[in-house]
Amino acid sequence: MKAAKAKKIQKKGWKVGSAQDFLGLSDEEAEFIEMKVRLSRKLKELRKKNQLSQTEMADVLGSSQSRIAKMESGDPSVSVDLLMKGMLALGASRKDIAKVLGSSQKAA
Repeated sequence: MKAAKAKKIQKKGWKVGSAQDFLGLSDEEAEFIEMKVRLSRKLKELRKKNQLSQTEMADVLGSSQSRIAKMESGDPSVSVDLLMKGMLALGASRKDIAKVLGSSQKAA
């Protein structure tokens, strides 16, 4: 949020903070969530690059379309290992995964 907008909101009595502040997350918890979100986004990108529907990808992984949708949306019930397994099944290398995990860009 831009500083001017934050000041305007604060003047009206609202508190400005991050999702981390609101949820009371530690730095480690917030970073873990950001990493999962980056993995989820990359998984969706790879699926589309491979021109697969969610149903087709589910067949590749022996899963369901709804599970793929949860994987791509960053659902908290999806494990990091399942996200990585999906990426590897779509042709990502260890280096590709490391690049996603090492990315410092924040998820929007």
